[in-house]
Amino acid sequence: MLMDGKDNVRYKTFSRRAALIGGLQFAAFTALASRMYYLQIIKSGEYTMLAEENRINKRLLAPLRGEIVDRFGDVLVSNRQNFRVMLVPEQTPHIEATLDKLSRIVPLPDRQRARIIKDARTSPSFLPILVAENLDWETFAEVNIHEPDLPGIVPDVGDTRHYPYGPDLAHVVGYVAAVSEKDLEGKDDPLLKLPGFRIGKSGIERELDQELRGRAGASHVEVNAYGRVIRELAKDPGVPGAQVSLTLDMEVQKLATERLRGESASVVVMDIYNGDVIAIVSAPGFDPNDFNVGISQKKWDALLNDPYNPLLNKSIAGQYPPGSTFKPVVALAAYESGMIDPNQKVFCSGKYSLGSHDFHCWKKHGHGAMDMHDAIMHSCDVYFYEVAKRIGIDRIEAMARRFGLGDTLGFEVPGEKKGFVPSQGWKRATRGEPWHQGETLIAGIGQGFLLTTPLQLAVMTARLANGGKAVTPRIVRQVGGKLDQHGPYPELGFSQPGLALVRKAMDSVSNVPGGTAYRSRIAEEGMELAGKTGTAQVRRISRAERETGVLKNEDLEWRQRDHALFIAFAPVDAPRYAISVVVEHGSSGSGTAAPIARDVMKKVLERHPQREIAMRRSNEWREG
Repeated sequence: MLMDGKDNVRYKTFSRRAALIGGLQFAAFTALASRMYYLQIIKSGEYTMLAEENRINKRLLAPLRGEIVDRFGDVLVSNRQNFRVMLVPEQTPHIEATLDKLSRIVPLPDRQRARIIKDARTSPSFLPILVAENLDWETFAEVNIHEPDLPGIVPDVGDTRHYPYGPDLAHVVGYVAAVSEKDLEGKDDPLLKLPGFRIGKSGIERELDQELRGRAGASHVEVNAYGRVIRELAKDPGVPGAQVSLTLDMEVQKLATERLRGESASVVVMDIYNGDVIAIVSAPGFDPNDFNVGISQKKWDALLNDPYNPLLNKSIAGQYPPGSTFKPVVALAAYESGMIDPNQKVFCSGKYSLGSHDFHCWKKHGHGAMDMHDAIMHSCDVYFYEVAKRIGIDRIEAMARRFGLGDTLGFEVPGEKKGFVPSQGWKRATRGEPWHQGETLIAGIGQGFLLTTPLQLAVMTARLANGGKAVTPRIVRQVGGKLDQHGPYPELGFSQPGLALVRKAMDSVSNVPGGTAYRSRIAEEGMELAGKTGTAQVRRISRAERETGVLKNEDLEWRQRDHALFIAFAPVDAPRYAISVVVEHGSSGSGTAAPIARDVMKKVLERHPQREIAMRRSNEWREG
């Protein structure tokens, strides 16, 4: 059939369009084929690996925290089952209605409820959210019984820290708590971001947090496209934290805690040769379990407002004038200076005059003639006013520092304070004032600017008793089975006759009638202790009060009463242990602190054989 001219034009136009479309289709097919070849052949290995990574998910697992034990292996801090309740948002049609039902079994304060709802809105709906933890068994069982009526609620069992001795060890072992925003600053540890993960916040828990934490494990799970777990493929539980063994003897610790019941006080007992701290108590304490589970505002306010300050570790951070417990240091400084013969008598009439000012002895009518031994035994203030005036503050300061006062001792429990030892240079530099001789007299009886911690007083006593070796305290004995070695300790260069004189005088304090601590002696043969009493004023006594003598410590408001102190070493014939006792506003060193020290030291000596046996067994185990 013949086409006219018009039809011929249409045919040619159609042919060009068909060719153009065909060419475009061919080009598109070629490009698609090339891309498929690139993805499936050239990039096959890379995308296979990426797809596998999306399918297999690695999730971090928190390791079990290491235990803390005493020197005999008795558990001081452990882990226990944590009965908790989780919520999976996608499994409940109405979160608030579910929480309403749950709150009939598990109390949910408004703040806690708001946090749950916030987490549910901001987290993937399939991820569990912590609702409540550390539930008792009865509550947890009830949740399990009602689980069918609580859509989305999942009962779960984990691990949590447990402090069986509660307040008795709170200041030593410390506590763990949830990770805060501040804890995360500058750190890239994924463990810290795990829900419910806890870290050490104080005490040994904080000092050895990394060792106790262990190494994280991992769980390999298969997930779908939405990230929901389908099954667990492999699991590495990680490595539990190291066990930490302390030098404490828990039997002594418990007795010391009981003897301080109702007081704001401290006891420190240490081995004078190796520095092992046998007991260290700060009273009152607090329950570290409260911080682990989340302390309530009511309990927190009660701790903050308690006049006995239970949150302060008084043993290492309480700073007190040492009072007459400082006199042995002044006596040794005087002996080594050669500026006073220890046999020379100084007459005590009850007061000491310097210019127009009178400095009084604690004994109103005086002690009479006193030499160095007698002055320590009877704690004569007038004798030490005269001694301090002769030797000066600089010699007193130098001797105090040799005994470990005025600086930290490297103790493993965080928060140790330096105390303070004054000097002429310090006063000129900080106050722009000259040092006055009256201030030297006051320092000579352990008052004025001078401040010490109970731990420093124990170390001071240990150095007196061990012949002048620079022993330092330690409380960590082993970490993961590895012994934490201390020593040998260098000699401090003390005069040995001077030390012998001071020790003999301290023996008389406790074991000779008339000594200020004679009523608190240990009568059992071979257990005798040598001590020194101290009573530190916290307020200035007016002339009227001193003259009338009517107002006594027990008549004053508690905060106005004197601090009671006592230091001692035992046994007298073969010293091995030193003790310091400080009772805030306890009124009398001889009447309050010394009896506590006697009871605790007796227990220390009675248990000495058990500690020696345990030490030998431990050494044999390591050598084997």
